[in-house]
Amino acid sequence: MKHTTSNILDTIIANEKNLAVLIDPDKMKPNKVSSFINKVNQSVATHIFVGGSEVDKGVTETLVIELKKHTILPIVLFPGDIIQITDKADGILFLSLISGRNPDYLIGKQVEAVSKLTKTNLEIIPTGYILIENGKETAVQRVSETKPIKRSNIQSIKDTAKAGELLGMKLIYLEAGSGATHPIESYIITEVKQQLNIPLIVGGGIKTKAEMESAYTAGADLVVIGTAFEKDESFFNELKNLT
Repeated sequence: MKHTTSNILDTIIANEKNLAVLIDPDKMKPNKVSSFINKVNQSVATHIFVGGSEVDKGVTETLVIELKKHTILPIVLFPGDIIQITDKADGILFLSLISGRNPDYLIGKQVEAVSKLTKTNLEIIPTGYILIENGKETAVQRVSETKPIKRSNIQSIKDTAKAGELLGMKLIYLEAGSGATHPIESYIITEVKQQLNIPLIVGGGIKTKAEMESAYTAGADLVVIGTAFEKDESFFNELKNLT
């Protein structure tokens, strides 16, 4: 399988769109995986992200093993904690919560993860993670004990994203949070994208195909959708193709 970062870069050059389906291990029962992934395989999804803010030990690995039986799409860990690391996946977003100032989530958790990561063959993808406020407290905000950047503070969002790139991040992830009341506005995505020379991921609050297309048009290289599929799997029917 091609390296995930190289794959994303190649699709950007080819002007193609990437869509990741985010699966929370605590919300996906093993007996539901087959039917769910069948719909993923028939959609335009290009990646599967696996992770959540609060997941019990061992649950992530069990889910990834089951997912591997039903798809050839790259499975990338999107971990909320080091207990979610498993070498059964293809890669991991090595996240640093650069929008916050809690040292545990800027570098502390990453240091704790090294001993586990060095024993795996996972593709490790340094990712600058930026939480944008969405009108309610998210699990990320609660667990990390950090405040998101206000949507009105465009300069701070742009500068934080650029700082992540200058620090050597390979991806920047703009996140409104799981179950966000509304997605990140197009003008924010555009402003951030204009600052970057690396791929931009956008997720949180995207519940319709129109909102997804809007994110792409604004500059997102990869869109992540999770809650919309959890609440209504028929959403897959809208994703047979992307314009």
